[in-house]
Amino acid sequence: MISRRDYLALCMAVGAGSVLAPNHLWANEKKQGLITRPIPSSGERLPVIGLGSAATFSSAASAHDVDALKQVLQAFVQEGGAVFDTAPSYGASEVVAGRIVRELGISDKVFWATKLNVAGYGGGKADVEQARAQIEASFKAVDKPVIDLIQVHNLGDLPTQLPLLKALRDEKRIRYMGVTTTFPRQYEQLEQVMRTERLDFIGVDYAIDNRVMEERIFPLAIDRGIAVLAYVPFGRTRLWSLVKGHEVPAWATELGIRSWGQFFLKFVVSHPAVTCATPATSRVKNVIDNMGAAFGELPDAAMRERMAQHIQSL
Repeated sequence: MISRRDYLALCMAVGAGSVLAPNHLWANEKKQGLITRPIPSSGERLPVIGLGSAATFSSAASAHDVDALKQVLQAFVQEGGAVFDTAPSYGASEVVAGRIVRELGISDKVFWATKLNVAGYGGGKADVEQARAQIEASFKAVDKPVIDLIQVHNLGDLPTQLPLLKALRDEKRIRYMGVTTTFPRQYEQLEQVMRTERLDFIGVDYAIDNRVMEERIFPLAIDRGIAVLAYVPFGRTRLWSLVKGHEVPAWATELGIRSWGQFFLKFVVSHPAVTCATPATSRVKNVIDNMGAAFGELPDAAMRERMAQHIQSL
């Protein structure tokens, strides 16, 4: 294992704005230093950085760019990643990724997190048979007898869809269940279901410039023992636009940060309520860079505020 001094020197050599695959000088340190968090309902530990399949991943899947996504998923697992977040509504992502995972022989290394919602975004009623059909399509896509996690997407018709997930969990066809939303108008409803249902997970939007979850949702998740998947940790493209033309501050190297992506991700996963952040990408260099945030040190409360204030000053 190389010393921390040598590791930081290597990070400086790589440069804050570049992304290179890890080499033999620090591979052993990375392997032993993977940051994980427990799922409160079971104690099972997950790496704090996952992989999402919306946005560019979905675009690549829809364009049938299988080779690119195969490289992404292979690099993701090689770098220590596990949580793959997808949904039937993400175009071809679920089907394409399921096929790739099987072809690569990494099914046992991927924590498969998908979603259920046939109610749509307008608050309509879900058809039970359609919902069951969507669930079975997800099982077919992943081709495993047990799916790790299914969540009701955007709180779609919970009275209809949540009981289906409860039954699947009771039958041990899924290991965990939960709900998601990235819509502020649904936050109050999210709080209500967190208080009244035995959820294993929630999935919500959270970023260094979007900290609403810290006020009520995160404290409630800690109190209720619910794992949190942090979605859109880059604010979709918002944060990239904000930092364009700016260098990562030198003091961030204290945490082993060598890119803006790692800066944003380390902030997100340093909150004690967050189990895993799931940035989406279709590029190998990005997935390797993102996974770099799962190693080294995480910011403490004082450093978190310094990081947030720095972003606010840009």
